[in-house]
Amino acid sequence: MKANIHPNYRRCVVTCACGNTFETRSTLPAIQVEVCSNCHPYYTGQQRLVDTAGRVERFKRKYGMK
Repeated sequence: MKANIHPNYRRCVVTCACGNTFETRSTLPAIQVEVCSNCHPYYTGQQRLVDTAGRVERFKRKYGMK
C-alpha cells in the first residue's frame, strides 16, 4: 500500500436529533443524524400514523380514478 494517501481514521461522536449520542470511528470528527436506534420506530416498537387517506384521495382526484 502507498504511504500517506489514506485519510485519518479516528474516534467520532454521533449526535441524534433526539439528543442521544454515541461514539464510533470515522474520518469525520462529528456526525449529526436525524434518527438513531434510540428513537427509530422500528427499534422502539412505536408506530407513527401516516395520513394515507389524504394521499390516496389526492391520487384519485389527480388521475380520475373512482
